Amino acid sequence: MEFLTQNNNYLWAISALISGVALLVMTLRQSSAGPRLSPAQATQRINREDALVIDVREQAEWASGRIAGSRHIPVGQIEQRIGELAKFKEKPLIVVCASGHRSASACSALRKAGFTQVFALDGGVGAWEQAGLPLTRK
Repeated sequence: MEFLTQNNNYLWAISALISGVALLVMTLRQSSAGPRLSPAQATQRINREDALVIDVREQAEWASGRIAGSRHIPVGQIEQRIGELAKFKEKPLIVVCASGHRSASACSALRKAGFTQVFALDGGVGAWEQAGLPLTRK
């Protein structure tokens, strides 16, 4: 306790607490996304298992560049538009956002709706681009 009262060390303690909480929240959010795929693993699933890519970014983000063949369903609309994906229930689905964080809630909603093979792209479209994989703007 003496540490906290000396030389304003309480600021360090508060900073450490905030950092710890932020790390915990990020970890829990990522674990709720379920299995994550690297860009290379996602490419293999797309090519070998005909996986469907669901892009949950907003319209402007999607228009700026997307994975070829991806379906655009913004994360805020996923639950209302889940019926559009009903015929793909047994097919692998790869959920993509900009950095890999928004995809967690979409993956959770898809699993609740009975989809059996739902994956999040680890690092999102940013990781896809960093891996040198192409985006389409058509």
